[in-house]
Amino acid sequence: MKRILTSGILSLLAMALLFAVGCTRSNLRESLASAAQMHAPEGSPMLLAIYQPWFGQKAHIDVGYSCHDPNVLRQQIAKAKEMNISGFVVNWYGPRKEFEDRTYAMLQQASSSDGEFKIAVQYDEAVDHPGVETDAVIVDLQYLYDRYISPNAGPTRNAYLRYNGRPVIFIFPKASGTDWNQVRQVTKSWPDPPLLIYKDQNDKYPDAFDGYYAWVQPGKDGWARDGSNYGEDYLNYFYRNMQQHHPEKIAVGAVWPGFDDTRASWSRNRHIAYRCGKTFENVLGIYRKYYGTQNASPYLLVETWNDYEEGTDVERSIGHCGAATAGINSAGAGQQ
Repeated sequence: MKRILTSGILSLLAMALLFAVGCTRSNLRESLASAAQMHAPEGSPMLLAIYQPWFGQKAHIDVGYSCHDPNVLRQQIAKAKEMNISGFVVNWYGPRKEFEDRTYAMLQQASSSDGEFKIAVQYDEAVDHPGVETDAVIVDLQYLYDRYISPNAGPTRNAYLRYNGRPVIFIFPKASGTDWNQVRQVTKSWPDPPLLIYKDQNDKYPDAFDGYYAWVQPGKDGWARDGSNYGEDYLNYFYRNMQQHHPEKIAVGAVWPGFDDTRASWSRNRHIAYRCGKTFENVLGIYRKYYGTQNASPYLLVETWNDYEEGTDVERSIGHCGAATAGINSAGAGQQ
């Protein structure tokens, strides 16, 4: 299989590198010309990308590859590294979704074989156990720890993402019934206790989480018909709130290229316009207002690597313009 690095993908690499060295990007062409010569300096955030592990399953659209193809996974890791992305944060549901769990296991194996690339989970909180959500979450996280993180998990555990020596688990909230203080007490008892990073700030359980991450959304004015609301007010609030009210917590920034859920079976016709890379550039610029090389947050999340159903993928491009929008298979994955 031959993978083609499109101009949109090169744009993401260039912008990420230019951000890291604190340069001003006047246009995409200058970025493309200088991308190959630049390297992220010490102190810049580690770029991570959210990874959707379900493609190849009939319940989801055909994107031209299966997440259970080890060759595809290796190629995706190689492409991500070319884009200065150092790890995948995999949408994960615990053992209750076998296909996605298998993908995660294969990605951790591939990351371990690479030796440099890191892997972590974005745990989708259990919602199919009404009344016993807390117990269900604990069961899922215990499974995660035992199989993928603990000293008994085998050599692939070395690929799991760590911050100051501790494994990092991202939490995507779905239910309101989980007692996160109880969950935290359980995870603290593990021989290798993790850091829990929650989506957005949580006032109900302020002591349960070690940090918070931003997530793609249009902001207070909601989903504009023309996609013009890209989350500017939300991101400004998130970063200000982290610096002013949660300075002791880990702040994880976010960047996204746009949003379009028309391909999803759950579509609500929601859009954030891509503007041929301008949205990504604007979102990145908001992050740069609050965090520079002197006060860099440890991680910056690219949301997402390959969510083609909600149109936040950067695997094919950040701009989603020109030839890059010709079809899902323009991502290049799985193509001969």
